[in-house]
Order: sequence, then structure tokens, then C-alpha cells
Amino acid sequence: MNPINKKTLVVGVLFVLFLVFFIIINPFSWNDAGNRTVVERTTGEQIVQFAPGIFYAGFFAKEKEWPNQISVTYQEAVAKLEVEDNGIEVGQIMIRFSDATTADVRGITQFILPSDEKEMILIHNTHRTPQSLVVKRLAPYTKECLQSSAQLMSSEKHYGGGRAQMAQDFLDQLKEGVFLLKTEESVVYDSLESERKRVYQTEVQYDSKTLAPKRKLSSIKEYGITVADAAITDVDYEEKVDEKLVKIIDAATKSAISKQELMTAQQQTLTAKAKGEQALVEIEYQQKQDQTKQVVEAETKVKVAEQDKLQQKIAYEASILEARKIKELADANAYARQRIMQADGALELKLKAQVEVQKVWADAFSKYTGAVVPQIQTGSGPTTNGALSFMDIMTAKTAKDFALDLKNKN
Repeated sequence: MNPINKKTLVVGVLFVLFLVFFIIINPFSWNDAGNRTVVERTTGEQIVQFAPGIFYAGFFAKEKEWPNQISVTYQEAVAKLEVEDNGIEVGQIMIRFSDATTADVRGITQFILPSDEKEMILIHNTHRTPQSLVVKRLAPYTKECLQSSAQLMSSEKHYGGGRAQMAQDFLDQLKEGVFLLKTEESVVYDSLESERKRVYQTEVQYDSKTLAPKRKLSSIKEYGITVADAAITDVDYEEKVDEKLVKIIDAATKSAISKQELMTAQQQTLTAKAKGEQALVEIEYQQKQDQTKQVVEAETKVKVAEQDKLQQKIAYEASILEARKIKELADANAYARQRIMQADGALELKLKAQVEVQKVWADAFSKYTGAVVPQIQTGSGPTTNGALSFMDIMTAKTAKDFALDLKNKN
């Protein structure tokens, strides 16, 4: 064999042996996110690595990973007790209500492990593994809080709306400690079974000074473990509870139907009454409308009559005023004529009358066809014209009849 190849082989073997030995005694380690690692060194010192990543553990150190949060699930009928996704299945939990009926509960409770190194080392030294912590402490504590919450109500009360209250009591006890309870006995009549039954009412004990609920010391608080959340996903009652609930539901349904029928009948009665009242109101309203119409018509007629009367009065007063006006005008004219006649002796009228008289005899004279001048004259009197003499006579007569005074009186 070539000395060079032999030397290379020896170096390679030594390197592999050193690598294996280094891996075995490797003083460095790795902490995954979401976990913490408890380290036990050869010197007996214990430390907890909370931060994720590589860290110095020491030569020949022992390490144990713990989840930061650990879930206790009680969903399956059979427990598995293996850590899966930081949770351990412990199986369904049976509870007993205050009326002695039972039920299987499904749910999940999440616990947060402490961030304090001393508390975490105490948990590690006490339980060594997450499975042991869940089985010996977290699961029993969860069951105790569930059973204590169930004892505060009957199955009927839980079904009838007490689910939220039970969940609240459960979470309260998980965080602060289990209630100290007291039980009081009473006898009630069960209408479904038609018999009297002895009932035990469980209540929380309260401190007389602080009025705070009395509690049992929490078995997780001493380790710094806190509750992140808790949820009751389902409650499966035992068979006799289901049978009783069926009877209650049937009775409630019948009662609801009866109430609904009663409400329907009452509603129909109210509807008929309302319709009758509405019809009466409509009739009354129509009658009031007619009455109002008649009143308005009567008032209108009165107002029209009053208006006519007023107009007649105004017309009457206007006619009186007009008559007075006419009379006053006539009196004024008569007075004016009288004054005029007094002033000129009714010269104008007399002249008009004279003119008319002259027109009459002149017209008559113009139509005379006989001889105005006599054909035969006797005596020795002066010779005159007969027509002229007639005209003189008529003029004199007219002047005499009218007492015509042609003199100006001014």
C-alpha cells in the first residue's frame, strides 16, 4: 500500500471518530420556537432556555423540551396520552348535575406554562414529562372544575339556558380555584312524573367579610401555570335525561301551541272589536261630516242672507241718498229758477210762452183763406188794415195775459 494513501486513510478515520465523539459530547443545543428546553448539566446545575435558536448547554448535559402552551383535550371516548400539536387527549369527562343526572362532556382547555425559570424547573423536577404533568395535574384539575360547575345547576336548567353560565363558572374556577360548595335539601312536585321528589340545591359558599367566593387552593397556581382559554364543545346527557327532556319539550310544545291558539283567539277577538270600533268611528265620522256640512251650509245661507240684507241696506241707503240728491238738485233747480224768475219776472218763460202763442195765431192766420180786408166799407171812419189791427189786438192780449214787463229790473 502506498504510504501516502495509508496516511490519508488514518487521518480520515480519526476525523470521523472525532466527529462522532464531538457529536456525543456536543456542548451546544437548539431550542425550537414555541418550546422551552430544560437543561441539566454535569455539575448539577439546571437552566431553562426560553429563547428559540442555538445555545450553549454544556458537555454531557441532559435536555428536555417542554411546550410553552399545552392543551388538555377531552373529545374522544378513549384517552391517547400522546403529545400531538402540543396537546394531549385524555378522553371525555363525565359530570354529575345537582339532580343526580350525568352527562359526558367534550371540550378543550389550554394552559400556559410559567415564564419564570424557578417555577419551570419545579414543574420539570416534579413531573419530568408533559404527559405526566397532564395526567397527574392538569387533567384532574380540569375534571374537578367541570364537576364543580355542573353541581351548581340541574340538567334541566343547563338545557334550558344554563350552558353559558356553566362555561363561565368553569373558566372562573380554572383560573382562580375550585368553589367550596354547600348543599341544601328540598322537596318539589314533578308535574311530568306526577310525584314529589327530593331535590338538592348546591350553592357557592361566600366569605362573610369580603363577600368573595370561598375556594380550594388552586393546584396549578403554585406552579405559575395559567389558563389561556377553555371551551365546552358538547354535553351528552344520559338516556333518562334525554327522555325527560323529550317530555319537557312535548309539554312545552303543547303549552306553546295552546298559548298560540289562545293568543290567536284573543287576536281575532281584538281584531273583530277593532273592526267594529273602526266601523263605528267611520259612521260617527261620516255623521260628523254630514253635520259639519249642514252646519256649514246653514252658516253659509245665514251669511249669504246677511250679505244680501247688507247689500239691500246699502242699496236702500244709496237710494235714499240718491233721492235726497235728486230732491236737493230739484230744490236747487227750483230755487234757482225761482230766484231767476224773481230776478227777471220770469222773463224767459214769458218770452217762450209769447213766442209759442205768436206761433199759433201766426200759423192759424197764415192758413186763413178769407178776405182780410173788408170788401165793402161804410161810415166815414179812418181807413185801416184789418190784418194789422188783428195782430195788434193779439199782441196786446198776449202781453196782458202774461203781464209781460219788458223792462229790465236790474
